[in-house]
Amino acid sequence: MSVIFSQRTPGRRWLSLWPLALLLLLMLVGGLWIWQAWPQVMLKSVLWQREVNQQLSALLNAVATHPERAGGSLLLLSFMYGVLHALGPGHGKVVIATWLATHPSKLKSSIVLTLAAALLQGLVAIGLVVGVLTVLQLPARQLHLSGFWLEKGSYALVGGLGILLCWRAIKRLRALLRKPGFIAFTPRHVHHEKCGCGHQHLPTQEQLHSGDDWRARLMIVLSMGMRPCSGAIMVLLFSKVIGVFSWGMASVLAMAAGTSLTITSLALLVHTFRALAVKLSGNKAPALWRQVGWSTLALAGGVILLVAALVMWFSVPQPVGGLRSWRG
Repeated sequence: MSVIFSQRTPGRRWLSLWPLALLLLLMLVGGLWIWQAWPQVMLKSVLWQREVNQQLSALLNAVATHPERAGGSLLLLSFMYGVLHALGPGHGKVVIATWLATHPSKLKSSIVLTLAAALLQGLVAIGLVVGVLTVLQLPARQLHLSGFWLEKGSYALVGGLGILLCWRAIKRLRALLRKPGFIAFTPRHVHHEKCGCGHQHLPTQEQLHSGDDWRARLMIVLSMGMRPCSGAIMVLLFSKVIGVFSWGMASVLAMAAGTSLTITSLALLVHTFRALAVKLSGNKAPALWRQVGWSTLALAGGVILLVAALVMWFSVPQPVGGLRSWRG
């Protein structure tokens, strides 16, 4: 039996976790930048959205008279609206970026999350308008009131997701940092989950997260998708008034496709940076310390979601008469 001795001191081993520290620092810097730039971003977003809504209204009017000419332009503008609208302020990007940055996830499942959330957002808008105005035949005010509570509900889910992630991270940290009853000796050989000795000394990150990921993923999709987009509601309302509701639904689905493209691109970017951080950290630090580092990062992500949910919950404007200025 061979014995491998390590000359690496504890201080130098902790230095091996610099990719995790860098990822956490980037998250904090990005959060502070968003906090400072938020008012200006919101103002520009409202002005831009107003201009695009006017263009969409004009195209809907054109579709009502010449669908074969204006239909393609309406769908193209709706798709571009979804792409650019998803770049603006919104809690969906915070949720998916925080989740992917702090939790191991396969690329395919990450893409499925973003596609499902974007599709759900479009279907919720269609279902809300059909259910309130057509099935129940209620006034438009009830539509906006329903949207208000859906928005509140989505923020509550974001907070619930943050609490869930914090609880899971604290649970893992307690298990990882729990001191043994006695220590007979101090081994100098550093084991990790893929050290090739034929034994599994510590669970992998995937095994730690696989037990209840479906709950978190369901909350992610619902929190991102159950809040209808303001542009989608406007298009559906106006198309129903002028008698081209089918084109309005097609426009909303095109918006959802554009939104999914932007959010998926963001997910790919975050997924790539996280994979790079994992690769840079390598096996230089002990597996236990790496697990502690990732669990701490997950705890920070949960706290970010919880704080964001509280801020958005208390910043939702109360619905008033007429068309409420929804944020998408």
